[in-house]
Amino acid sequence: MNTASSRRTLTTTQRKNPSMCQHQPACPTAESADREAALLVAHHPEQGWSLLCNGVLVFEDTGELLPDGQIIAPHRPLDVVKAA
Repeated sequence: MNTASSRRTLTTTQRKNPSMCQHQPACPTAESADREAALLVAHHPEQGWSLLCNGVLVFEDTGELLPDGQIIAPHRPLDVVKAA
């Protein structure tokens, strides 16, 4: 059974990873507006990113990469007024 057809794999355009969150109550999902409130799974400040338990990658510039591949542009305030 070493034919080419027996070695093919099915591909999909969407990842279907189960949630990494085992917390009770569960952390916000990646689709939630408060997705950044999820707990850290991995933190790599030397590389500028963190992985949340809902599968969201958060970057130090406040940009995000969602599990479905959607990109959230950085949303840090540009005009920061420093207190004296």
